[in-house]
Amino acid sequence: MTADARGRAATATATGGGAAAVAGPGPVPGDGRAPGYRPRGTLPLRVEARRQLLRRRTLVVAAVLVLLPFVLVAAFAIGGDPSTRSGGGRVSLMAAATASGGNFAATVLFVSAGFLLVVPVALFCGDTIASEASWSSLRYLLAAPVPRARLLLAKLTVALVFSAAAMVLLPLVALGVGTAAYGWGPLQLPTGGALSAGDAAGRLAVVVGYVFVSQLVTAALAFWLSTVTDAPLGAVGGAVGLTIVGNVLDQVTALGGWRDVLPAHWQYAWADALQPTVEWSGMVQGASVSVAYALVLVALAFRGFARKDVVS
Repeated sequence: MTADARGRAATATATGGGAAAVAGPGPVPGDGRAPGYRPRGTLPLRVEARRQLLRRRTLVVAAVLVLLPFVLVAAFAIGGDPSTRSGGGRVSLMAAATASGGNFAATVLFVSAGFLLVVPVALFCGDTIASEASWSSLRYLLAAPVPRARLLLAKLTVALVFSAAAMVLLPLVALGVGTAAYGWGPLQLPTGGALSAGDAAGRLAVVVGYVFVSQLVTAALAFWLSTVTDAPLGAVGGAVGLTIVGNVLDQVTALGGWRDVLPAHWQYAWADALQPTVEWSGMVQGASVSVAYALVLVALAFRGFARKDVVS
């Protein structure tokens, strides 16, 4: 190696350019970057998405979400028509679950939104940075070199896309299974009346969208924990555990108005979409609380990771 080449290699290493910085000929720019190096070109989203898609935990989550509607259909077949078990003739989502495919899909969302859908969100977002650290590959990613902000943004984007896909997959499968089992018909509303099948599809889309937004706080919490620990299960379990704590605190009526600042207090505000006329106020408040918490937690993740001494 010539003296000029050795000098370029030393400069690139000191400035974080790594091997990519000395791969091409020519002088090193004043900022220490190799010719042609583009930070935005590192770690393409399609590469990260393919890595996450082929992981075993992604396939397991998809299998569980696909199987759940079949399990509920079998439960209704064994237990009988749920409408005959509702007290006092009161109409509810569970009582009308077998009225149509739309009702069945709404019931599946009702029984899964409080906990089941929390798990894939926490898993996809909490297993981002911590898994790389546990595999001792995080420092090599940063030495590739992938800028830290770029790494976090790519990981978070893919995790949110997979979380949204999980929330869309469940009601789609439930709608198909419910239609095959109970037919395609109007959506019976808990407040009385019914919506046509076409209107019901639009309302269910609103419900799924709100459920995703309400889970952003869990996603951001898991993502932040993933940047401060090298244990993926710690990040995932911490996010799920704190979400459960929030649900418990929301049941403490003695807290009064303080419950309004808990994301769990608004997790079922989507029920306002299953009325003859959609009531938006509760969903707007719930979305505002969730997004506010999520922005703070994501900012903490980026700020803390930018200063973190990565050794794993």
